[in-house]
Amino acid sequence: MTEPPFVSRERLLKHQQYFQHVHKHTYLKGRFDKITSVAIPLALTVSSLALIGRGIYNMSHGIGKKA
Repeated sequence: MTEPPFVSRERLLKHQQYFQHVHKHTYLKGRFDKITSVAIPLALTVSSLALIGRGIYNMSHGIGKKA
């Protein structure tokens, strides 16, 4: 007993040819890969650097002490 394929062979060959002939980095070949590979890590980096800078500023000026 064999299962039918998820995607037709012609569509699979079309996708393979497209991804083999695109001259970009492998992790940026898809449609939404720029969002997941560039934008999200960049946003996390910027926000973490802002919070670290704020923490250093507060520590150096003695702001925000609890007791």
